Amino acid sequence: MTVRIVTDSSCDLPQDVVAQYGISVVPLYINIGQKSYLDGIELSRQSFYEQLPEYKTPPTTSAPGPAAFVNVYEQLADEGATSVISVHISSSLSNTCNAAQLAAEATDAVPVTVIDSGQLTLGAGLLALAAAKAAEAGRSLAEIVDLLRDMAHRTYTFAALDTLEFLRRSGRLSHFQFGLGTLLSIKPLLKMYAGMVEMERVRTSRRSLERLIALASELGPLEHLSFVHTHAMEKVELLRQRVLHLLPGGAELFCTEVTPVIGSHIGPNAVGLICVAAREQLADT
Repeated sequence: MTVRIVTDSSCDLPQDVVAQYGISVVPLYINIGQKSYLDGIELSRQSFYEQLPEYKTPPTTSAPGPAAFVNVYEQLADEGATSVISVHISSSLSNTCNAAQLAAEATDAVPVTVIDSGQLTLGAGLLALAAAKAAEAGRSLAEIVDLLRDMAHRTYTFAALDTLEFLRRSGRLSHFQFGLGTLLSIKPLLKMYAGMVEMERVRTSRRSLERLIALASELGPLEHLSFVHTHAMEKVELLRQRVLHLLPGGAELFCTEVTPVIGSHIGPNAVGLICVAAREQLADT
């Protein structure tokens, strides 16, 4: 049995990791003015974040159609895949998972299992990577699906945004909430777990970083910790020094700039942590 893994460009996995484990990545779209770009292919992240505050109209995003997934699934079948696991951004945030499911039902080339990660950015990417590593190790389809369900239950994303402005522009925040946040100099802090997004309001950037550290610490020992940001490496370095003690020795971690598909909603100068709680800690809570 040959199990292959598919994900989408919002996963934010480094390109060398994607190549090493043979993960297929289907690009989403970022739309700026009258132009549409393939995410991760036709638009530089650095250029996007530098120009984001100046765009006259807010960028929009869109999911790939089912045909894009059918093409990838059929290509993997031609390469010898006997089954495919397709892991995607939470269905609460994007129609991508639905498009993948429609494609899975439309193709006869190979059986496809679609996994809603309940996450975004590396929260979804780490699941895809775990699936690819398990497939490489010869684990069965059922074993990999069980592994993903367990890991998804232990995966959390916490992000400190610099402003509410880009949530407002993207339609993710009411005008009343935006006005209140601006008046009080609020720094929004987003928490994502199991497909649910919550927002806390913190008064300063310093306190928002402290809250990120506290949220990660509350999970106890971690199996994995990674950093994500939107053109905010200085904040990443401040966090790194204060949270690495939460990781077991020698643990793998990533630091990646978030794809414009997600960054268009949260804006530049945001920083976040992707945490996977250790199984032992979860069992004790």
